[in-house]
Amino acid sequence: MSTVQSPSYQSARFLKSAQHLGQCPPDIGCEVAFAGRSNAGKSSSMNALTRNRQLARASKTPGRTQLINFFTLNTEECRLVDLPGYGYAKVSREMQERWQRDLHHYLERRKSLSALILLMDVRHPLNPLDSQLCHWCAQRELPTLVLLTKADKLSRNAGMKTLQETRKALRKIGPLFDCDLFSATKRTGLDALEQYLDATFSPWLASLAESSPAAGTPADDESSPPGKAD
Repeated sequence: MSTVQSPSYQSARFLKSAQHLGQCPPDIGCEVAFAGRSNAGKSSSMNALTRNRQLARASKTPGRTQLINFFTLNTEECRLVDLPGYGYAKVSREMQERWQRDLHHYLERRKSLSALILLMDVRHPLNPLDSQLCHWCAQRELPTLVLLTKADKLSRNAGMKTLQETRKALRKIGPLFDCDLFSATKRTGLDALEQYLDATFSPWLASLAESSPAAGTPADDESSPPGKAD
């Protein structure tokens, strides 16, 4: 069995953008997507994770990012995905419906999607669109880590109270939810996010290691008699 390199999130680099599912990269490997309401701090969280302030560009106009953006890591077919922000009131209803449709298609049909990081402002968690997305994830049995962002905006006691209340609400939706406080500014919850990603990518990396020939071992066994291939 060969050793497969663990993912380094600082290695993340832009791969491509897609307006809809048909433009996405080949549906193989392992993806973890970041989703959230506009202004929830999604771009800031990805930039904190990758130590790259320019990776996911935070627009001064919420709702401007309309594409699914893919970032590849240093490990084969491991990707981070930045989904369009949703719920911004100043875009047209037609645009909101299109984003919702494209997001639904991605969540429902993308086979390589292994987990979702769902970001919610700790001061306004589980609004109707967030709850709808959580129910989609539960129906798909998609593991989801909810990050309550901007935790530095609340006192520790207030933040912990919101965390406990949100965890209780998520347990009623489904069993595959985790929830933590997060602050890109204070780097609160960053270790927990990295550990969650490591655990998500691990099964894919293990399967790669098992399928790869051991170092120094030819891919084909030349000692096998002709015609005896398994």
